[in-house]
Amino acid sequence: MIEVSCAIIMQEGKVLITQRSESMPHPLEWEFPGGKMYPGESPERCIKREIREELNILVSVDQLLPSVIYDYGGGRIKLIPFICSIESGEISLLQHKSYAWIDKDQVHEYKILEADLEVIQRLNGQWT
Repeated sequence: MIEVSCAIIMQEGKVLITQRSESMPHPLEWEFPGGKMYPGESPERCIKREIREELNILVSVDQLLPSVIYDYGGGRIKLIPFICSIESGEISLLQHKSYAWIDKDQVHEYKILEADLEVIQRLNGQWT
């Protein structure tokens, strides 16, 4: 099973999602930014590294959410979500095609990866 961490970055009632590039698996689908953990790397260290590598910003890790295990057909992933805050920097896309700040009512307007949809369901009242 591949372990992946992701960041739920909230600002003013909106959550940041990123669109995968054409060359990535699941091309042009939307997700919470993040990525695979290196061997021996903690999930917290992974998410900070991935966000810096993907979006060129620094984040603080505020809260761990329950993990999601999902099988996309080619193998299972364990998605480890964190609520994060931007510490510094301006978003600059280094790997993704696009990004969007969406509110809860807009989720249905984007083709969001299934594991990430499960994370959204687990946010409950934390995303108003």
